[in-house]
Amino acid sequence: MIDYTKHINNTIQQVKPSGIRKFFDIAVEMDNVISLSIGEPDFQTPWHIRQAGITSLEKGKTWYSPNRGFADLRKEISNYYDRRFNLLYNPDTQVVVTVGGSEAIDVVFRTTVNPGDEVIIPQPAFVCYEPLAEMAGGVPVIINTKVENNFRLTKGELESVITDKSKILVLPFPNNPTGAIMERQDLEEIAEVVIKHNLIVISDEIYGELTYGGKHHVSIAEIQGMKERTVIVSGFSKAYAMTGWRLGYALGPVPIIEQMTKLHQYGIMSAPTTSQYAAIEALKNGDEDIAEMRADYDMRRRLIVGKLNEIGLTCFEPLGAFYTFPCIKSTGLLSEEFATRLVKEKRVAVVPGTAFGESGEGYIRISYAQSLNNIKIALKRIEEFVKEIKDESKS
Repeated sequence: MIDYTKHINNTIQQVKPSGIRKFFDIAVEMDNVISLSIGEPDFQTPWHIRQAGITSLEKGKTWYSPNRGFADLRKEISNYYDRRFNLLYNPDTQVVVTVGGSEAIDVVFRTTVNPGDEVIIPQPAFVCYEPLAEMAGGVPVIINTKVENNFRLTKGELESVITDKSKILVLPFPNNPTGAIMERQDLEEIAEVVIKHNLIVISDEIYGELTYGGKHHVSIAEIQGMKERTVIVSGFSKAYAMTGWRLGYALGPVPIIEQMTKLHQYGIMSAPTTSQYAAIEALKNGDEDIAEMRADYDMRRRLIVGKLNEIGLTCFEPLGAFYTFPCIKSTGLLSEEFATRLVKEKRVAVVPGTAFGESGEGYIRISYAQSLNNIKIALKRIEEFVKEIKDESKS
C-alpha cells in the first residue's frame, strides 16, 4: 500500500473542503429540496450576451486569446471602470482576464504573498480567501466583524491587528455571506490605516453591481492614494448571470499585473475565448439587464428579510450581494445543527455561518438568488421548523 500522505503537499492536505459545497451536495441527493445554499443566479444569461457567444462559435472564433485576454475585452473593462468609478486603467498593462474571479484571487495571492506574510481577512467572508492565502505561504489574520457594525470593517479593528509582518488586506465588499457594504466614509478611514502601514489591498468587487436601498458601490481604489496599492478583482458571474461562462478579471498596478499575467500564462494560458466575446457584449450593452435583475433581487431581499425577522430569526438589512445572514441563536441550535436538521426535516438547504469563519457561529446564510415562489415556500418551511424547535424546548 502506498502512503499517499507522503506524496501530497502538506499545506493542501490541511485545507478543509468548502462548507458551502457540503450542503449543496446533500441537497442534490434529496428529493423536493429547495436550495438557498448556492450563490447561483436563477436568471439565464441575457439572450444578447448568449447570442454574442454563439455567433463567435458560428464564425469559428475558437482560437486562443492573448494571455491577458482579448484587447477589445480589456478595453471594455477599462471603459466600464472609467464610466462607473472614474478610474482610469491602461487596458494594455493594467488588466488581466482570468477564469472567473476565483482564479484572479488565487493569482493575486500567489503574486503578492511571500512565506510568513500576514494576510488580514475580515470575516464572515467567502470561503476561498483563507485557504488561498495559506496555500500561497501566507499567515491569515482574522478580524471578526460584528453585527452591531452591520458587519463592516472598522478602522479600529484593522489597526488592532497590524504587525510588522502585515502585508495584505482583503476587502470583500459587498460581502458574501452577510450582504454588508462599505460606504465611502468607511473606506476613507480604512485607507488611512492601509497607507500608514504600507499595505496592499485585494478588493473583491464581484457583487459591486448588486447594491440596494439607494446605495451605490464605492471602490476603495477611488479613495485618494489607494489606486496604486489596490488590486481589484471582479467578474461576470453575478451581475450578468454568467456563472458557467467562468470569466473574471483583475485591475491593478503595472508591476503586480505583469507578475499575475506570468502566473496566469503558465497555469491557465488564457481564459475561454467564447466567454470573452460574450463578455464584450455584456459590458457594451448589459446595463439594463443588470438593472432589471437588481430590481428583482431587491424585491426578494425585502420580502425575505421582513419574513425572517417576523419568524424570530433576526436579520440586519443587507445592502449588497444576494444573501441574508439571519441570527439563529434564539433556536438554541448551533449553525451546523440548524442547517443539517433544516435540510433533512424540511427540505430547505442553507449554509451554516461557520462555513465563512468562526464568527459565523449562530448565523446561517440564505441566498435569495432563487425564484420568488421557491423563496416563499422555503420561508414557510423555515417558519414551521423554527416553531417546532421552540415547541421541543418547551416539552
